[in-house]
Amino acid sequence: MKSKLVILSLLLAGTAVSAGAQTKEKYYSEKFKDNIFISAGVGAQACVNPDNFDYGIGNAITPLIHVSVGKLFNPIWGVRGQVAGLWSTLYSERGQVEGTYAEVKNKKYFTLRADAMYNLSNSICGYNPDRLFTLSVFAGPGLTFAKTYGKQDKLNALINGSVGLMGQFNVNKYLDINIEARGEVSPSIFGSQSSAYTDGAVSLTAGVTYTFGGKNFVSCGAKVDQNAINNEVNKYRSELAQAQADLANAKNAMSNSSKPVTKEVVKEIQVAGPRAVFFKLGSARIDDYGMVNIQLAAKILKANPDKKYKIAGYADKATGSASVNQKLSEKRAQAVYDALVKEGVSEDQIELVGFGGTANMFSKDYLNRVVILE
Repeated sequence: MKSKLVILSLLLAGTAVSAGAQTKEKYYSEKFKDNIFISAGVGAQACVNPDNFDYGIGNAITPLIHVSVGKLFNPIWGVRGQVAGLWSTLYSERGQVEGTYAEVKNKKYFTLRADAMYNLSNSICGYNPDRLFTLSVFAGPGLTFAKTYGKQDKLNALINGSVGLMGQFNVNKYLDINIEARGEVSPSIFGSQSSAYTDGAVSLTAGVTYTFGGKNFVSCGAKVDQNAINNEVNKYRSELAQAQADLANAKNAMSNSSKPVTKEVVKEIQVAGPRAVFFKLGSARIDDYGMVNIQLAAKILKANPDKKYKIAGYADKATGSASVNQKLSEKRAQAVYDALVKEGVSEDQIELVGFGGTANMFSKDYLNRVVILE
């Protein structure tokens, strides 16, 4: 009966892993220094001001340059800071005799922007590092600095807001080619020279983005060895079939013999199963994959009540301080301990200990965010 329970548990675990594989896998930046990028672009913008409408927006097109520094937290979300500007042009009759000529005003300025970026392609289609082209949206506030309002020699800061679209062509893991279109609204940088209180601006730029160290994302899913589970399932299937064949042979022998013959078949089956629960960066929460391992381990522990087990918690040394990693490893061990007790394992059968951060115990940082049942 115990063997059948173990086989059923392994089959359920295999089903759960197979079902999870059909969903979109999530990724994140494992270290803070990962996926930091710098970009630069050049293009043109047009000042959308009522004064310019009478003379054609095309006449108010001016050059634009921008430089950005940012970070991608995962393949979908990111942030960046940007410096942009050069000059903007206004055709104005204010201060002139009505009906005379339009006076051209050029105003030098620069803008500081903070953009939140959302990758539509990766959000809808899932992350694919080999995808040639992705489309993102971005939006955020900014400050425009120009000599405006009253004294023209005084530098003023004007709050603005903008939204835009960005297309990126993936050249390699380090380099992308960008095309950006942005719409922006702010108080008029031309002050009293403009008949409007606000200016609009539309811009189109092209540039390049360089990611330091290359784009590097790690899967959020717990690492469950599907092949190991399948091997265990097949092993117990084979042993169960052999036990059923031995039982059938014994029955045949009894029915063909004049004297009842009792044959005791003793078969020792080594009980094994997953004994590791992996965690996400900075987390002590057990996910669905980890609960599969917990439930399998609980069956083994309850089937061997005379054996003692140690629950050892770990964290990776590459991230976080020693004190933070020590507390985190203890929280992870406590989480597994509580889960096993909830599954019916005796508290006297298990003890827990946290070892803090370890230096690549399993060769990769994310594999050290683990609790091991020994």
